[in-house]
Amino acid sequence: MTDLICVGTIAGAYGVRGELRIKSFCTNPSDIETYTPLTDETGQKQFALALIGQIKSGFNARIVGIDNKEDADALKGTKLFTERSNLPSLPDDEFYYSDLIGLQVFDTGGANIGKVKTIMNNGSDDLLEIQLASSSDTTFVPFTKEVVPTVDMDAGRIVIDPFDGLLPDAKA
Repeated sequence: MTDLICVGTIAGAYGVRGELRIKSFCTNPSDIETYTPLTDETGQKQFALALIGQIKSGFNARIVGIDNKEDADALKGTKLFTERSNLPSLPDDEFYYSDLIGLQVFDTGGANIGKVKTIMNNGSDDLLEIQLASSSDTTFVPFTKEVVPTVDMDAGRIVIDPFDGLLPDAKA
């Protein structure tokens, strides 16, 4: 587990006066503002973020010291982080994405499938991208209770129950 958790990203400029487009990764998207000041990935740069309004795919916002489009554009792609201690505790069946990355993945029979590379959201369900064991290939697995019945953070492992055809070379 890391001390910094990614809670959003700067998607680019919004207008010409230094406003930014912000994409929040928080369960309640507007909560991103409550974790201010946010930092970059290194923790070296701090951002005092103030949400102005909701726009398609996120928010428009202001950051202290960003006063023009060029400065706003320069921040495009910057991931926004907060200290883990700023975030609320989660119920046992919920996880921060950053805590899942790198966990080993096994099937219900104990076979090593690989490890979690990333977590993505396609709009309806979260997907685990799994780097397959002994391969450079990856595969996507729906992050649902049906397919992923066990996440054991203490053991650093995830157990999946893949349905037929979910994994490459799966035998029926």
